[in-house]
Formats: sequence, C-alpha cells, structure tokens
Amino acid sequence: MSYFRSNNISLLFNNTINYTLEMAEFNLKVALRKFFGFDSFKGTQEDIITNVLNGNNTFVIMPTGGGKSMCYQLPALLLDGTAVIVSPLIALMKNQVDAIRNVSDDENIAHFLNSSLTKTEIARVKKDVQDGKTKMLYVAPESLTKLENIAFLTSVNVSFFAIDEAHCISEWGHDFRPEYRRLREIFEKISDVPVIALTATATPKVQYDIQKNLNMLDAKVFKSSFNRDNLYYEIRPKKDVEKEIIRYIRTKEGKSGIIYCLSRKKVEEIAELLQVNGINALPYHAGLDASTRAKHQDMFLMEDASIIVATIAFGMGIDKPDVRFVIHHDIPKSLESYYQETGRAGRDGGEGDCLVFYNYKDIEKLEKFLQGKPVAEQEIGKQLLNEMVSFAETSVCRRKFILHYFGEEFEEHRCSSLCDNCRHPKEKSEGKEYMQMLLESLIDLQEMQKYKHYCSYLVGSVTADIKSYKHDQLPRFGIGKEKDENFWNALIRQALVYGYISKDIESYGIMKLTDKGHDFIKNPTPFTIVKEHDYSSIDDDISIATVGGGAFDEALYGMLIDLRKSLSKENSIPPFVIFQEPSLVDMCFHYPITIDELTNIQGVGNGKASRYGLPFIELINNYVIDNDIERPNDLVVKSLVNKSILKVQLIQNIDRKLPLEDIGRALGKSIDEVIEEIESIVSSGTRVNINYYIEDILDRDNQEEIYDYFSDAESDDLKMAYHEFDGDYSEEELRLMRIKFMSEMAN
Repeated sequence: MSYFRSNNISLLFNNTINYTLEMAEFNLKVALRKFFGFDSFKGTQEDIITNVLNGNNTFVIMPTGGGKSMCYQLPALLLDGTAVIVSPLIALMKNQVDAIRNVSDDENIAHFLNSSLTKTEIARVKKDVQDGKTKMLYVAPESLTKLENIAFLTSVNVSFFAIDEAHCISEWGHDFRPEYRRLREIFEKISDVPVIALTATATPKVQYDIQKNLNMLDAKVFKSSFNRDNLYYEIRPKKDVEKEIIRYIRTKEGKSGIIYCLSRKKVEEIAELLQVNGINALPYHAGLDASTRAKHQDMFLMEDASIIVATIAFGMGIDKPDVRFVIHHDIPKSLESYYQETGRAGRDGGEGDCLVFYNYKDIEKLEKFLQGKPVAEQEIGKQLLNEMVSFAETSVCRRKFILHYFGEEFEEHRCSSLCDNCRHPKEKSEGKEYMQMLLESLIDLQEMQKYKHYCSYLVGSVTADIKSYKHDQLPRFGIGKEKDENFWNALIRQALVYGYISKDIESYGIMKLTDKGHDFIKNPTPFTIVKEHDYSSIDDDISIATVGGGAFDEALYGMLIDLRKSLSKENSIPPFVIFQEPSLVDMCFHYPITIDELTNIQGVGNGKASRYGLPFIELINNYVIDNDIERPNDLVVKSLVNKSILKVQLIQNIDRKLPLEDIGRALGKSIDEVIEEIESIVSSGTRVNINYYIEDILDRDNQEEIYDYFSDAESDDLKMAYHEFDGDYSEEELRLMRIKFMSEMAN
C-alpha cells in the first residue's frame, strides 16, 4: 500500500504529482500542518502513522493526552476509502466528529453511526460513505454487530479498522465489553484490511489478551511511557466530603474540573449542591437523555460550565485540554479506571490535580456489585479492587506505584513531590529482616498462595485455609507475630513495587518470587519500610465538629456555653433546646458570624438560626475581632434544601394522622427508622405534630411527667431519662415525647 493516493495529494497540493517514499516524512508534516495546524508530531505519532499507511497491523498504548486519535485520523484523511473507527462512547464519537469537521470545509468528512440517530440520519450517513465523501466513520460496537450494517460496510471501500478504547476487549481490562470480543470475526466478514488498536491503559496481561483476541500478535507495538509528569496525585480520607470538595473548588476559581461519583443519584446531588454554592456545575450520566448529555458536554467544552459531575461507570469522552483537576468522590473500581479518568486532567501539559476521597466502605459497595456474576469475573473484579486499595493505602510514591502496575520502572526522586506521599513522606524504618522473613515465607508455602494467606502465616493466625493446608504445622508458622497483618500486608505491597515479588495474574493473584527476590534472600541488603496510611477509622457520617476547618477553640466554647445558659434561664427552657453541644463545638471550628453561615453549622436549621442565632453570631463576631482570628474563608457551604421524597411523604402522612407503623410499612421503613427520620426533621427546625400518635400510647399524666422532665433537664440524653424514671417508660416512648417537646419548644 502506497503512502498517498492521487486524490489525497490533490487535497494537499492541488496537483497529481506522485511523491516518492523518500518524500514521506516531508509529506506527512505538510499533511499535519494542512489538516491540523501542527508543525511537528508528538512522541511516536509519526512512526505509528507511517506503520498504518504501510498497511501493517498496529497496537498503540499511549496515555490520555498523548495524541492517540491523531494516529488514525491523519491516515484516514490520506488513504482511499473510509476508516471504520470503533468507539464505545456516544459522547466521544460526537466530540471527535465535531473536531474533525472543524479542520475541514466538508462536514461530511466524518460521521458517526449509533443508536442516537434517526432512520433518516442513518440513511444520510450511509449515502455520504457510499459517495466517498466520508473519510472517518465512528461506529458503536453494538451497531457494528447488526447484520444490515455489516452488509453495508461490505459494499463500501474500507481503508482500515481502528479500535479506540481497546482495553474493552480484555476480560482483564477495567471496562470489559462483551461486544468487543466479537470485533475480529466481524472485521473478517467486512474486509481484509489492517487494524490499529489503541488504548491509554493496558497492563502487559491486558495487552497480550487484546492482541490475541484480535488475531494481531504480529502487530507492531508502540508503547509510550505512562508517566504524566504534570499530574499531582493525592488520596484524602473521606470525611465531610461534600464540604471538602467545595472548599477545594473555591481554591481553583475559574478553572475546569471533573468530579466522579459512584451513582447517578450522587451525581445529581453533588451537581445541585455545587450550584447552590455558586459553582457552575452540571451533571453527566447515562440516565440523562442524549440531548441533555450533549448540551452539558458542549457547555463544558465552551466553558459555559466549569465543572462536570459524572458517574464512574459512564465514560466522559470529553477531549478538553485544560481540565485542571479530577476529583473522585468515590473510589474507582480499578487502577486502569483511575488512570484513565485522572488522565483527563492537564492534557495540555499544564497543572492537573488528581484527588480521591477514600473510604474502604466504597470498596465494599463495589464488591457487592460483583455478586451474581460468574466466579471468574468476580475473582478478576476483586483482584482489581485489591490493587485499588493497595494504591490508596500505600505510602510509597504513588507515581512509582502506578507505573509499576503498568510494567514501567520509575525512580521516585523523579516524582518531584507531585504526589502526597512524596510531598509529605511518612515515617520510615529499616526492614531488612522483615523483608527476608516475607520472602522466605513464599518459599515455605511453595509460592502457591495469595497475599492474605502469607499475612496469616506470618502472624500465626489459624484461618480455615491455613488449617486445610496444614501450614500451621510448619516450623516457621507465626515467625512474624511481633507485627500485625496490616504491617505484613503493607510490606507485601512495597515488595511488589520494588520488584521482589510478582503476582501471577492468570491464577488471580498468587504471589511469586522474582529473580530479584531470590537474590535478596541469598544476599540481604538494607530495605526501608514506609509506614502505611491508616484509613480504618474513617466514618462516612462523622460529624463536622470532629473534622472541622481548624483547631478547636476551647475559650470560645466556654463563652458559648455561658451564653446558652444565660439564654436558657432568660427563656425558661433547657439549654439543649437552644443549641445542642455538637452545634456549639462546630461553631468553635468555623466561627460563623452571619445567620446564613450559622445555618451551615451542624444541627442548626433556618428556624433555630433565626430564633436563637443573633446573640451567638454577635458574640462570635466580637471574639473574632478581639482575638484577630483568621476564619476559614470558605466557611459558607450552603446545604441543599432537603427534597427527599421520603421526608415529604412522611410529613404528609403525619398531617393525615396515620399511625407511624402504617407510615413505616408504606415507606419500607421500621418504626425505629421512621422515628429517626422525624427526629432529623425536628432537629433541623421544622415543627412536626405527632400528638395524635402519642395520645394512643401514653395517657395525659404520663405525657406531662415526661414533658416536665425534659423542661427541667440539663441534657436531652435518653439514657439519663430512662434511669430517671427507673425504666417505667420505654426508649420509644421517651423518644416520641422528646420529639413533641423539641418540636414545641425549639421550633
């Protein structure tokens, strides 16, 4: 196959001169300048394009932002016929077709064929291809499997096939798509032309799996470095995450960013929360109709919106070079997903922050999604999740960890503090003897176990597996019991990263010694152990007060307690009716000085803020001025108005005076959960009348006795109330009366 056809030469030079192969480099650069306006190729682009033009199968592994699309777009423009490009994302197709049309006078030069088109639009696309007007046809894999489309493509001149996001082919990839496994057989039905497969994320195992499936083990492989040296990687504990995200975004004013969430519901919530707080954000997920998704994508590209909030499961497909940060509200399901998603930051080589909020509970949620799938798929999914946990919890250079995962060596000093572990290094200690114990344990167990088994063996934990293999009877069982399993787990991660151990992927993570590991056993050398991060105590629902913006101000707390007591006496109500202690504690972190700011304090709704708030914000304002306090400049994080259907239905049913048990059954809630919801509504400042229900379970004298108790009590603690009445009233009865009391007195 020659480099240029005469019609493409005329496109470039308006003549039909036949250029020789010696002119190829010059011609490619002229074509690059002509079509795309660039003077030089990026990295290995030119070699890849040359290989495609020469009619060879080509496999490209290139990080996001490396210029993969150019590797098939330029050959498509230069060769006769239409290049068929398989892409999994409708959004990505639209984005790339729009981009190609912008470099040509002819809008028909590129089309896409997918489920978003009408029959009329499909007919127009096919006619343009048949007429030779279309150089690139983007096709969804599902569309390519349809018999009518196979028949159509068989009838036209196909220049080559390109497979974007080729990792979808592999069951070991992070976004496996069964339709991708059929591509080779479909290609063979259509035309015997070369194939170029491209991906930004492929471990050595995935790379081999892709090539084998596509029957292109003969392909020339172009593998660029996975190192994105302009990206900063950071993992944060998942505490008070919504406020943390808003605070972070406010430090990036005017800059574009993407936030990934696990569910569509969370996407909508975060997008709305950002909008309420004056941040121009839009949701983006598969539940939105195609026109809304396209509109939101275009608004993001055109900078009418600065933030896109998207589901992890639904790929963005947005080629925007100046995304300055990517935030993961929830942990991704694999390192490949994480790498690809973070790769959307800083594609222009500029600043790109990659921030993940991590809680192991998210991993457990993802594990639940695997239930019901075939055993092999579950094992693969769990292994990918384990790698993600290792990355999140490791204290090794994160860049080194990622690159090791993709089979690339990296010295951490080159990170230049562009990850949190290098910027804020953890405690280190000498670990030669421990490394030797670990590596020798692999020999003890004949290199046939996964990491958890080795941890149990080293600490002497008699698990079911240890017992079944009789490993508890080996002489060295428990040799590392002076350390716990977390220590050995961390050491295994570091041994993997530094090349002493490898994982046998085919057998779902069985640990093997490398040559380097055998050498270490024979000749141990110093080894530095880095203390791991500990996220085990993170609680999703941890109160703002425990993780506030700064140090707890005890002096202010004492003043607020005194003020509350004074107002309590003045109004003849218990102190807790005004503000409960967690609210006062939160004020001592955030120093609210307006009613608006006060409503963002834990346990303070609009009603309480307007009723009792003025003296508190006046005291705090004077305290801030007198003591020259530097308040958090991003304190005001407005909460969403609670639009929960559950709470609306709950209040409506209470207004209808339905029994709480019936309300619970209708809402799929227990009586305890219903009472908890009512307590939440009342604590936020809304009055709820459940007298009708209380009348049925407590007579008037009992009600007055409990009511009088709360009127005089220093605390609303239920245990204290229970003991005060010597157990005469149940916890449920006391809770209901507390609701009645707080609703009437506090709201």
